[in-house]
Amino acid sequence: MTTTLRPTGPLQQLADGGRSRHFRICVNSRPVGEIDLATDERFGPRVARVRALRVDEPDRGRGRGTVAALAAEEVARGWGCRRIEASVPADAPVALRLGRALGYVERNRLMALDLDRAAPPLPDGPARPMTPAEYGPWRTTSQEAYVGDWIERGVPEDEARAKAERDYLRLLPDGLDTPGAAISVLEHRGTVVGTIWVAHGAESSYVYEVEVVPEHRGHGHGRTLMRHAAAQALAAGHRTLGLNVFLGNTPALRLYESLGFESTVHHLYKPL
Repeated sequence: MTTTLRPTGPLQQLADGGRSRHFRICVNSRPVGEIDLATDERFGPRVARVRALRVDEPDRGRGRGTVAALAAEEVARGWGCRRIEASVPADAPVALRLGRALGYVERNRLMALDLDRAAPPLPDGPARPMTPAEYGPWRTTSQEAYVGDWIERGVPEDEARAKAERDYLRLLPDGLDTPGAAISVLEHRGTVVGTIWVAHGAESSYVYEVEVVPEHRGHGHGRTLMRHAAAQALAAGHRTLGLNVFLGNTPALRLYESLGFESTVHHLYKPL
């Protein structure tokens, strides 16, 4: 039996020069699933993303998904892409195993804390709001560190810098006055030892960055900052606190897990 991809419609040309197309997965012309492929708006038209991959229940476990994913890679190469990405929910272990078997590498993951089950957060007061004088230097250092995180994990420097610029302009368009943005500074005995950036949305809060000054690490300041974030989320009326962690940052991952954070989505990539 031959497994192939058959387009369900014409190739879509995107505003940024990218492309997208939806395919049926067919076995000898019989539809058994679907795959949705597009260039990644976060990184530009040189990077593809598998937006969805589904195989019908009766045909699972027969290699249909494997063949479809490999065929999608060939389509992406034909588009001029040099990398392909995919996001896999944590409750889809079969899909995660498939990605790893095909050579995808996990770069980062999303995690979430159920504040109804978490340890009681610290009361307001362990950290103070960042001042306008502190914001400029923090913004420069924070954005450069963000660029470095992506470069260290296989993203070319030009893509990493472009993504960082877009993300910070989108998330902090008005700096400290951005609605929902809370950037706090933790001091210990009169010395700044860390910062944390939390965004409060309509339904949940999200930690975009937590940073402890290198010479003050290992003293529980990261835990204090995260509990401060939990207190802020609860004060905003939210029951969930989310964050992203890059793989390889083992101390951060262990801290989040010890606080009760659970993985929700795994972000994978593969060079083409």
